Amino acid sequence: MSEASLSDNKMSATCSLSEELRDLLPQTKEDFKLDFSEKVEKSVVVLLHQARELFYEGKKNECLKTSEIIRDYSWEKLNTGNWRDVDKEWRRVYSYGCLLKALCMCLKTDDIAEAIRVCDMGLLMGASILGNILVKVVNVLQKHLQHGKRPSETGIEELSKKKTKSDHTLTPAVKLGTAVPQLQCPSLEFFRKNYLVPQKPVILEGIANHWPCMKKWSLDYIQEIAGCRTVPVELGSKYTDEEWSQSLMTVNEFISKYIVNKNDIGYLAQHQLFDQIPELKQDICIPDYCCLGNGEEEDITINAWFGPAGTISPLHQDPQQNFLAQVLGRKYIQLYSPEESEFLYPHETQLLHNTSQVDVENPNLIKFPKFTKASYQSCILNPGQILFIPVKYWHYVRALDISFSVSFWWS
Repeated sequence: MSEASLSDNKMSATCSLSEELRDLLPQTKEDFKLDFSEKVEKSVVVLLHQARELFYEGKKNECLKTSEIIRDYSWEKLNTGNWRDVDKEWRRVYSYGCLLKALCMCLKTDDIAEAIRVCDMGLLMGASILGNILVKVVNVLQKHLQHGKRPSETGIEELSKKKTKSDHTLTPAVKLGTAVPQLQCPSLEFFRKNYLVPQKPVILEGIANHWPCMKKWSLDYIQEIAGCRTVPVELGSKYTDEEWSQSLMTVNEFISKYIVNKNDIGYLAQHQLFDQIPELKQDICIPDYCCLGNGEEEDITINAWFGPAGTISPLHQDPQQNFLAQVLGRKYIQLYSPEESEFLYPHETQLLHNTSQVDVENPNLIKFPKFTKASYQSCILNPGQILFIPVKYWHYVRALDISFSVSFWWS
């Protein structure tokens, strides 16, 4: 193909991208609403209006510079003090800055991958704007992104077999007397009466077999759908370790560094990936048993847990009921009733008050002597199984293989 033809194709693709993005936006600047409360400084609102004017006037360079100022300033607001105290208005400001910057970038510089990263930052740190437009923009951008070579064409099962030979990960024995009971598709009433009301853990079988993720999900599929997306990754074996930290990276980078080439422990943990990437959400289903709760379906928090063998969630408890669905790999889990709390030595700090100080698989009984009195249940959660973890039930989780789990927190 001649250079002229390549240039024509690129120009045609750019025009097509421009048209698709404009179709997502309000037709006029007046319809591009910028309504904020008094909590957002007037000077920032003025900047947002200026950026909007510049964009609709086609002044991409000036709009890009203004949107970067908006992002930088609102970023400081997001990172001052405790995250829970950050006002939603400032998160919206940040999202608008990300939207305008991403639009200008891909229309001006044709750097689609970086524009997607900017949108993801808005989705991760910002708040929904203009009918969740950032998700729609990313969907358009991904269609125009030329995928490079993936880090791996190896399946998860093949990788797991290789790692089993080299890692010598031992599968813990589950004693018969401590095993979590298993049920095959119990009725709603049976589950409510025998497990939800008395708050007893149980493994549900035959519930997730028909979910598309059970057949579709593999390293290749996850990279195809989400490879270019930016996600938060926990670095370190468990969050109670002093060297534990977090880092932002693309899913491709995460898989390459921590799944295919296991240099260290990295864990995509407790992340609302399915809100960020709705295409993956289509592959899972909310368990029917969640309807027994008091909240609405939109109140259910769905989190992704994706990582190599060896990732650990220390013994801790959560403030909501939990269905933990295992999609890929296996996990070893220990469960302790809230009645055992006096033997579990919770951390005294407010930040970790819901986490035990005890390493349950290698306890320091000199430091924590009462731990020997704690009774527990255990299981190995296999693909297709769903574990019901009652509210405030202590649980310890260790991945035995490359693993992908989905948790549903409900009230």
